[in-house]
Amino acid sequence: MTTKKAVLTAKKSPAKKTPILAKPDISSKPVAKSSVKPAIKTAKKAKKEHKVKVMRDSFTMPQVEYQKIAEIKATCLKAKMHVKKSEVLRAGLKLLAELSTPQLKRVLDSLEKIKTGRPQKHG
Repeated sequence: MTTKKAVLTAKKSPAKKTPILAKPDISSKPVAKSSVKPAIKTAKKAKKEHKVKVMRDSFTMPQVEYQKIAEIKATCLKAKMHVKKSEVLRAGLKLLAELSTPQLKRVLDSLEKIKTGRPQKHG
């Protein structure tokens, strides 16, 4: 008669041999996965590099000049172009950046000097 220990040992022995034979197949799979992961990480980094950081700020300007933004937006709407206030300001900055130093100086000198900061509340 066989003992329980002999039966259990006989059952475990074939099971141990099967994974040993399967190990070479398993070890070849991580090599394929590791070559894919760097490509994915590189693609994710490329997307992050293209993301532009936006800044929020406040500023003070005369009401007449502030109304010019609304006028420019209205002109754009007539031309069937929807623009935001920030896009109008950014377009102005782009044009100013293209000026020569003497031209830029003339434009900036022509501006009225105003106090910076928030206006005081009256009332």
